[in-house]
Amino acid sequence: MKIPKLIEKEWALITSGAVDIIPEEELIAKMEHSRKTQTPLRVKYGADPSAPDIHLGHTVPIRKLRQFQEFGHTVVFIIGDFTARIGDPTGRSATRKRLSPEEVETNSKTYMEQIYKILDPEKTELVYNSTWFESMNFTKAIELGAKYTVSRMMERDDFKKRLSEERPIFIHEFLYPLVQGYDSVEVRADIELGGTDQKFNFLVAREIQREYGLPPQCILTFPLLVGIDGVNKMSKSLGNYIGITEPAREIFGKTMSIADHLMGDYFELVLGYSRDEADRFRKGISSGEIHPRDLKARLAREIVTLYHDGSAAREAEEEFNRVFKQKENPDEIEEKSITAEKGEISITAILTATGMAPSGREARRIVLGGGVSVDGSKVDSPDASFKPGEYIFKVGKRRFIKALII
Repeated sequence: MKIPKLIEKEWALITSGAVDIIPEEELIAKMEHSRKTQTPLRVKYGADPSAPDIHLGHTVPIRKLRQFQEFGHTVVFIIGDFTARIGDPTGRSATRKRLSPEEVETNSKTYMEQIYKILDPEKTELVYNSTWFESMNFTKAIELGAKYTVSRMMERDDFKKRLSEERPIFIHEFLYPLVQGYDSVEVRADIELGGTDQKFNFLVAREIQREYGLPPQCILTFPLLVGIDGVNKMSKSLGNYIGITEPAREIFGKTMSIADHLMGDYFELVLGYSRDEADRFRKGISSGEIHPRDLKARLAREIVTLYHDGSAAREAEEEFNRVFKQKENPDEIEEKSITAEKGEISITAILTATGMAPSGREARRIVLGGGVSVDGSKVDSPDASFKPGEYIFKVGKRRFIKALII
């Protein structure tokens, strides 16, 4: 499809990395009209504050929002403090746990602090969808429900799968796409963007806007960032995430643990490198022309610099090399005191008391898996015990704690 010269540069950057552009001709028309009339487009992004921290997976669409801002458009960032109480059923094989108003409020505050690490506050409208849903009466809610059919809702893959497996689907889960779609009505969205897993919800929003007499929004979806486990999408609940407000050394260390084959994706999706540059990295690793560790260190430095600064990146790299190359202990190690009530205390009790393991059972598993060392010596038995004294415990590759047993 021919792109008008007026928006050629803008189109190339905005759509770079997109999986879906729906519908392409409508988006071209919107962007061309915006440029001719000097009218900013309203670009919607919604985030349910289901966890307190924004991680690198969230930043993929948020950095794309920043690109829209650089072309003069307005970002409408919706904090779904109301929808978070329903729970997005996307990708779920069971009903998502609903959050309390207190949890939502706490998480919302941290979102506000974090998004401006990426977005321009002057070109961002920050809104809460409780603003319109708290005052919506039941009559209005029924009217909204009448805008979409059950048969269309059952086209959703996760609903179809749960139905075929005779897993429960609750009515409030049907409401979620409608409520998210109504957000687009309230903010008069021209474009909505997000991960590929949100495509169904975005398409519902187009229909809801039509039903309310508004021009339907265009849709841009982007790939889901795979987490540091190398398998699943980045998620707080899976523990495979890198949070943008984590200490520099944590960000650096976690980045160094990602799978080699994912580095191209991280350069492209997290740092905004072009597809050609990312492909060059992929080919270089595959051919052996680029050493994976050197490229990963570059990736880690650039991510830390982005969310901290260059000095923090250098210090984080120096510490990482000291701990993992030279096998030394970190400069700063958290200290905890533990009481040995019977003159000594077991390794499993130490790991649970210090928070290095969530339970005694998990502590045993970690020890038996060879993941624990004390003062540089591996602990082989979960029945090992320690007398009063000061010890440095290491669990896995990056977790250290100094335990004072008294």
